Parts: sequence; C-alpha cells; structure tokens
Amino acid sequence: MIESWRWFGPDDPVTLNDIRQTGAKGIVTALYGVPAGTAWRREDVEARRDMIRDAGLDWVVVESIPVHEDIKIGASGWEAHADAWAKSLRVLAAAGIRTVCYNFMPVLDWTRTTLNHDLPDGAQCLRFDAVDAAVFDIFLLQRPDAQADHRTDIVEQAGRRHAAMDDEACRQLVDTIIAGLPGSEESWTIESFRDQVAAYRDIDHARLRANLLAFLDRVLPVAEAEGVRLAIHPDDPPFPLFGLPRVVSTESDLAAIFDHAQTAVNGLTFCTGSLGVRADNDLPAILERFADRVHFLHLRSTRREADGISFHEAEHLGGDTGLVRTVGAALRLEARRGTALPMRPDHGHMIAGDQRRNMRAGYPYIGRLRGLAELRGVAAALTDPDAR
Repeated sequence: MIESWRWFGPDDPVTLNDIRQTGAKGIVTALYGVPAGTAWRREDVEARRDMIRDAGLDWVVVESIPVHEDIKIGASGWEAHADAWAKSLRVLAAAGIRTVCYNFMPVLDWTRTTLNHDLPDGAQCLRFDAVDAAVFDIFLLQRPDAQADHRTDIVEQAGRRHAAMDDEACRQLVDTIIAGLPGSEESWTIESFRDQVAAYRDIDHARLRANLLAFLDRVLPVAEAEGVRLAIHPDDPPFPLFGLPRVVSTESDLAAIFDHAQTAVNGLTFCTGSLGVRADNDLPAILERFADRVHFLHLRSTRREADGISFHEAEHLGGDTGLVRTVGAALRLEARRGTALPMRPDHGHMIAGDQRRNMRAGYPYIGRLRGLAELRGVAAALTDPDAR
C-alpha cells in the first residue's frame, strides 16, 4: 500500500515536513478554496503539486473536487457545473494526478454531533449521537414532520435533552453539525441550511441516484479519455439525515453505481469507517466483490453504540470494522492486480500534545500517526514470511 496522508494545504497546522517524518510518501489534498462548479486552473494545480514534490512527497489522490448542489438536485443548468468538474479532471491529468476521490452527499459532508467526545483513556474522538441529531432536526432546524424520521424512543429522549439545554449548548450543536467540518466544502447558517434542505423536498433515494448516474454519464467519458480514476466515497454516516436521502451507503447502492457504467475508472474509495457504521455491511465481502473498482483506501474504525444508530471513532485496531482482516484483504487484492493502492489513516483520536495544539477535528497529527504506525505494523506482519 502507498502510505498517504491527508493535507489541507499551506494553512494546515500539520506541515509537509511533519508528514514526511511519519514515513508516509503520498499526499491526499485538493484546492480547497475553489468554489463548487468552478474548474481548477492548471497553474494552481501545478503550483500545489510542485510544493508537495519539493517537500519530497507525491500528490497521489485528489480529495476532493466538490460536486455542486445543482448537480445533486438536477437543477436547470447542472450540466455546466458537471462540465467544469470534468475540465478539472483534464487539468489534473495534465499534471500527472490520476486518482480523484469525491462524494455525492446532499448538502452536508461527513456529519458528527460531537467533535471532542471524551474516551475513558483521556483521548477525544468524533461522535454521532442519535439523540443529539434528533434534537437538532426536530427542535433547532424545525424541519416539518421531522419526528417521523426518528424512532419513538429517540424522539422522547430528544425532547428531554432539549428541555435541559441552554442557548450555548444549542448553538454548539448547530455549529458542530452545519458550520463546516474539515474536508467539507460548504458552511451554513441554520437559515441557509433550512433552505438547502427544502431544495431536496422532492428528491427521494431514486431521484438522487438518477442524478448521480446522470452526472457520471457526463464526466466518465472525460475520465476514461484522460486516464483518471474516479473513486466515490461512501456516505458518512451511511443513512439518511435531516430528510436528505443518501445513495452510497450499502452494497446494493455500490452495485447500482458500478453496474450502470462498467468502466473501471468508475470506482470506489473503500472507507472502512463509513461503511462499517452499518452492521449489515460486510466489509471483506464488499471489498472482494468490487475489488476491480477500488482505487483508494480510507482505513479507520468506528464503534456502534447500544441504540444501533449512534457511533464514535474507535482506535484503528479496535471498533467494529476489523481492520486487520481488511488490510489482509487489501494486500491480497494488490498482489492479484500487481499494483499498490494509496491508503491513508483517517479520523485519529486527539491525544497527548495534539489536545494542546490547534489541530483540526478528526485530523490530529499524533492520533493519525498512531493509526498509520498500527496499520504499517499489521501490513508488515501479514507480509513477513518469518512472522507465520
């Protein structure tokens, strides 16, 4: 595997020099300041690529080119946004960068209700709490008929929790969910978010899937011509949120995407944490079934909680996702294909000195370094004949 690291550009508190010291060779990044629907400029891509090369590293994956909301809802004129997206593929190919991770999650990127959940060992992690999500949806967003989308016991708990919350607690919950997370492309106010959700009023699962497939029909010919591998990221979390459908959550969702366009450049970012939130997702089976479509690995672990909806980020070798088995399956896949896959550790715990530094939520230095070291050790043990 090509050990890689997500880097948020020159403003990232983790520098390229810091990353080089982890032993990672690849960089996963993007031009984060370019608005959705705007084609990337060749000079900007080349400048970022050269900055990374000058640090002794290699830009191996783009994560990500944002997909404009008009594409997702199929608004009039969406084709122009898709064409701008495809133009960015041409620019990246000319610069020698040929793997693009992207997502098709409506409005929100990855979503959590807590960014600093305290663990028993003193570490902090990201957490999604079903009751907090219901508090936001029913009482703060005040989405019409929101109660119907939450279990009765969750609604009852949400009512009690909201009654005990002061204005500051409500504000923190709103900010955590919609004010923009590391890697997300947009940030919202409660009013603008309410408007965005309303724009999806007539978009159900089938309609959103159809819009995704129409987008792929528009951009895949360019990807094939330029030799760029597209790697769609699963929904995070992998279920509908706040009345918004999600269509990259299950094995059947993935099958619909890949069956629609048989080309290998129509591929997958295999994110163990996102897919692993659902107990009905068999990760080794999914990896095996779509082996030829996997172009990028996000290796992290999540732990499902007692209510069956809530979850938090676990240590890389803990949780419910079984990363040792997944690494073994990925190594066998690489051996069959004769190529190495870029992988990165994801969503590390906030530990030790990271808690006293201005680290991005979900992207601390030491916590991800710990995850990378653990994954490196697993891969070494699985490939060393003397270890058997």
